[in-house]
Amino acid sequence: MITPAQLALELNKTDKYIRALLREEFGVLPPDKPRWLLDASQANAVRARVGGRTETRKWVLKPGDEVLRASLHAEYRGQEQGGISTPKSTPDVFIFTDPEKGKKYGYDKFEGLREDGNYSYTGEGQVGDQVIDKRGNAALVRSAEQGRIIRLFRTKGTYATYVGSFTLGTPAYWESNIPDINGDERRGYIFNFEPIDAETELLPPYGGHELTLPAVSDWAPPNFADIVVEGGKLPAGPEPRIVSRVEFELQSDFGNWLTAQGHAPKKLSLPIDNTAIEPDLYVPTRSWIVEAKRSASRAHVRTAIGQVLDYVHIARRFNISATPIVLFPAAPSGDLVELIHSIGITLAHRSEETDGFHVSPPASAT
Repeated sequence: MITPAQLALELNKTDKYIRALLREEFGVLPPDKPRWLLDASQANAVRARVGGRTETRKWVLKPGDEVLRASLHAEYRGQEQGGISTPKSTPDVFIFTDPEKGKKYGYDKFEGLREDGNYSYTGEGQVGDQVIDKRGNAALVRSAEQGRIIRLFRTKGTYATYVGSFTLGTPAYWESNIPDINGDERRGYIFNFEPIDAETELLPPYGGHELTLPAVSDWAPPNFADIVVEGGKLPAGPEPRIVSRVEFELQSDFGNWLTAQGHAPKKLSLPIDNTAIEPDLYVPTRSWIVEAKRSASRAHVRTAIGQVLDYVHIARRFNISATPIVLFPAAPSGDLVELIHSIGITLAHRSEETDGFHVSPPASAT
């Protein structure tokens, strides 16, 4: 059977155009038939209506379209082996991921849709250390500076479902110890895909664990030793960047301070869009959802506001009582404090006067 997306790919026409021809030729789908699946005679009728295809290729697939992977390579002249393909008929980079196959080799612990909405993808190379400056990995690293779109497909058997278009986030990638197909530990690279136009719900959750209901578990102070994140441009290779430990230390101290007052924090996981998001702290005795930032600068305050409101929105969807709290190492400037309070958010920051933390709710909550 042939799908409209398959014909769109073959005839270099949009899916919308093909579906319009189908309705003209065969009418609308009956209620008991959820999607078009064409036999050879129906497909030939559409081919006859379209006539010869144009030689200049354009992108015709939309997120969710399913096509034969072999047809995709045939039309765009891409390499058929491996997960990273650089087709000759388009400047885009094609990425193919099979979560079920990857799970057999332990890749599911490093791949998937993360809390921030980005997708983690392991680099090319199945045995031994991966190399960042050769073949498909190099094409990915250079994609942003060359203006190349990353087009991600989820595969199953001979079919590929188009997830959508992506670009590289920040950092573009990082180094990690991952297993190869033989189970041996080796150096690998995890690429950071940021969606442009994609149905991310088609992707598995990061780590392979799908959450359907909120989960509350014990909280432990985070390890606030310095963390090294890899990132960089070719040909120099990845350059280590030290991520400040201030934020984790702040979370740890605030959590311990709360515990001493009889309000022990918990860890809260909230399911959304086929992944899970987790605020920095959840204090059930006070209905607090806390987002911490390492600086009280305007940029960090604005980011904290957006994140904590997102967490509270999702928590309330599951009938969890939630009060938004933003936490900083020092008090923000006066206009930022006014902003925080004006939208119903409580402010917390370190305080020498109290030898701990100062918590100030908005005026409407006092």
